[in-house]
Amino acid sequence: MGIKGLTQLIKKHSKESIVHSKLYKLSGKTIAIDASLFIYQSLIMYRYDNDFIRNKEGKNISHILGIFNKTVNYLSYNITPIYIFDGIPPKEKSCVLKERRMKVDNAKNELNSSNTDPANIEKLNKQTIRLTSDIINDVKHILNLLGVSYIDSPGEAEGYASELCRIKYVDYVVSEDMDCMPFGCTNLVRNCIDKNLKKTDTISIINKPQLLTDMELTEDQFIELCILCGCDYCNNIPRIGTMTAYKIIKKHKTIKNYLDTQKDNKNIPDGYKESYLKAKNLFMIFNNEIDINNMNKNDSNLDIAKLKKYLIEYCVMSDTKIKKSLYKIQNKYIKE
Repeated sequence: MGIKGLTQLIKKHSKESIVHSKLYKLSGKTIAIDASLFIYQSLIMYRYDNDFIRNKEGKNISHILGIFNKTVNYLSYNITPIYIFDGIPPKEKSCVLKERRMKVDNAKNELNSSNTDPANIEKLNKQTIRLTSDIINDVKHILNLLGVSYIDSPGEAEGYASELCRIKYVDYVVSEDMDCMPFGCTNLVRNCIDKNLKKTDTISIINKPQLLTDMELTEDQFIELCILCGCDYCNNIPRIGTMTAYKIIKKHKTIKNYLDTQKDNKNIPDGYKESYLKAKNLFMIFNNEIDINNMNKNDSNLDIAKLKKYLIEYCVMSDTKIKKSLYKIQNKYIKE
């Protein structure tokens, strides 16, 4: 879900913090990638006849093809990707996860119904997609063959990636999840958020320090603003939208101060103060907690022979396609 309405709030109050650029301009930089995001995108985009792309044995390879092509694109621009995989989610997110599972079940039931509208089949198929351990292992295998590093996070991947960015271990975090901002990400790379500029490899970069300056907020106040806007870890306060949340934080500085003025407000959910404080702690859970010398990081080297064998025999990729991809990786494209 991310943070409700945060992108629009930033557009309104901090236009200078958003820069539209081209992917190749990140050449020479290191990026942390929320792996689940790219895997889901691959499973949704790489499809044929309302099904995954499959190899000769009928096994799903959509995620492998998607991650391979995306990674080759980064490597061809001399960008160093580090994929971050999710660990165990916090219990505070259980309601959100339960709701997502229900949506999957509902989509499956509708697909199996005799009354299913044929026009909705593609949409419903995409809604049933869930990540499995086999899918995760497939992705890690292709990353190993490509010589691309990955990290198994002990918790939320976007939180771990954001802390790596905050401590400058990586230069950017690539994710569509705005949760990265309260987690501490200083430079967030997203698909272009300006519809007028959406072209191949056009990206939007949100700079956190500039955002805080423009909105006249401290890091602590920004986290509280994000919670008040609506996040996965805490119930929302009814009738408080994004703009109202910003006004509240500007006036009262903290959610606690605001709650102290709302003694008779029946809109405040029971236990909200405790919930919001837990949410705040979760957004700071990795703050200064990552030892870069002792991370659960997997490093490997590009293995051309094994990579070609795997792509040809398991993924049924053409030799021409493989040669083009390897050429891109080995001859970094750097545009002036």
